[in-house]
Amino acid sequence: MLSYQHIYHAGNLADVHKHGALAWILEYLTRKDKPVSYIETHAGRALYDLSDPAAIKTGEAAAGIAKALNQNWFAPDHPYVRALTKTRAIHGATAYPGSPMLAKLLLRPSDTVHLAELHPQEKQALDLAISGAQIYQQDGFAMAQSITPPTPRRGIMVIDPSYEIKPDYATIPQFIAKVAKKWNVGTILLWYPILIDGPHDSMIAPLARKFPDALDHRVTFPPARDGHRMVGSGLFCVNPPFGLGDELDRLTAKFAQLS
Repeated sequence: MLSYQHIYHAGNLADVHKHGALAWILEYLTRKDKPVSYIETHAGRALYDLSDPAAIKTGEAAAGIAKALNQNWFAPDHPYVRALTKTRAIHGATAYPGSPMLAKLLLRPSDTVHLAELHPQEKQALDLAISGAQIYQQDGFAMAQSITPPTPRRGIMVIDPSYEIKPDYATIPQFIAKVAKKWNVGTILLWYPILIDGPHDSMIAPLARKFPDALDHRVTFPPARDGHRMVGSGLFCVNPPFGLGDELDRLTAKFAQLS
C-alpha cells in the first residue's frame, strides 16, 4: 500500500502530459487577481533528481522530459518550461518538479495550497521541498473531503494516485461526484494510466456519464521497456478552463510524433 515511489517514473511521458496540462491550468487560474485554492490528494515528494540511479534505471525520463525538451514540445515561455527552469536554477541541472513544486512556483503568495502524502519518506521529502503549504500525512481522499469546499472557492484539485490500490478505479468516480457536489465551481483534474488491459475504462465510463461536459484527454506512447504495461496517459477534467482543450490538442500532435 505504501510501496510506491515516483522517482522511478519522474519526468516520464505521462508526467509530460500531466504536468504540461497542469502548468497551463495554473497559469490560467492566476491570470485574474483573485486567490486560488490548490488541493492535491497524492502529492509525492515534489522534487526529483533525474540523475538518481532509480530514475536512470528505468530510462523513463530520457524518453520523456528529455525528449520533449530536445524536440521543443513547449515554447520557452510555457509555464511548464518556466517552472522547470526555475527548479533547475535552484536545485541543479537534473532536478525535476513534481506537481506540488509546479504549484509552488506558478501560484502566488495569496493562494492556498493543501497537499496530502501518506508515505512517510515521501512526506518527509515533501516537507523539505515545499514551504508555505498545508501538508497532511493522511489519506488524500479523506483530506480532500474534509476541506471542500475550500476557501477560497476558486481553484483546482489534482487527483493522481499510484493505482496500486485496485479499488481506486471503483471508488474514484464516487469520490469525484461527492467533491463536485460540494465544490461545483472547482476544477477537478484526474490523472490515470492507460494500461494494456484497460482497467481505466470502468472508471472513466461512469465519470463521463456523470459529467458530460468534462474533458477526457488521452495520449498514447510506446511502452518504456519490454513488458511494461503502461502505453498511454489520461486526464479527466471536470470544469475545464476555457482553452484547455486547444492546449491538449497541441499536445496530442506532439505525442503523435512518437514512434
